[in-house]
Amino acid sequence: MPSLKDIKTQINSVGSTKKITSAMKMVAASKLRRSQEKAEAARPYSSRLDEMLSSLASSVASGEGIIKLLTGTGNDQNYIVVPVSADRGLCGGFNSSINRETFKLIKSLEENGKKVQLMPIGKKSRDFFNRVMKDQILESFVDLNVSNTGYESALNISNKLQEYYFDGKFDKCILVFNKFKSAISQEVTQQQLIPLDVSNSENEEVNENSSNAIYDYEPDEETILKDLLPKNVSIQIFKVLLESDAGEQGARMAAMDNATRNAGEMIDSLTLKYNRTRQAFITKELIEIISGAESI
Repeated sequence: MPSLKDIKTQINSVGSTKKITSAMKMVAASKLRRSQEKAEAARPYSSRLDEMLSSLASSVASGEGIIKLLTGTGNDQNYIVVPVSADRGLCGGFNSSINRETFKLIKSLEENGKKVQLMPIGKKSRDFFNRVMKDQILESFVDLNVSNTGYESALNISNKLQEYYFDGKFDKCILVFNKFKSAISQEVTQQQLIPLDVSNSENEEVNENSSNAIYDYEPDEETILKDLLPKNVSIQIFKVLLESDAGEQGARMAAMDNATRNAGEMIDSLTLKYNRTRQAFITKELIEIISGAESI
């Protein structure tokens, strides 16, 4: 039977943990509000830019230079997968879901004879894939702190991806990230970043614009695409980073809330155990006193 001192020490230890998790929950809730506002503000801009580029796709005859970001290289043998995770833990299954989905995607591509490379964003993905497939990591980005650095972080990643793309190191780029749904819900999402996937946008455009309206562009379509396609890559990455940041804060808030409740339940259980043990010691001492008195 543990001593009263041991149980009391354990109660104090769990109480200290409860204070920490409660404080972390409040900090995450505060950060979540700001991150959610930024993520929701970025969605309309990125989606409308995507739609506009998709509407211009039909006018492009060949993929030369920058236009290759839209038309592709003509091959699909070499892939680069970009998992977007957090730099810190204590956020439930947020990071493990990204790593698990990315690992499944890589194995699926390799089974189909594709060559896959990795560019992890976030320490948790980098550390995980350093253990399981280190040779396939082309480059990694950590400590981005997108809430403060803003668009600059996305621009650095975009420039590096485009550099590798035009050097012929990959044919397709796929992002794997947690899309923010609510404070307690994130959806693991795959998005083809390079070349631009226009299949869904084209279907929506056909349904919405059944009149097949024709637009005149000034300057010409190719000039517009050369200017917007590199920017679109940066903007899509920025949107993904904001979505991931909001999802991380929501997941951490939920995880710390659960941890705080569990700590409270554990304290109640330990307090009950402490009282029962204390009562048992008192009863034992009374029995010893009575037995000694009767023996005299």
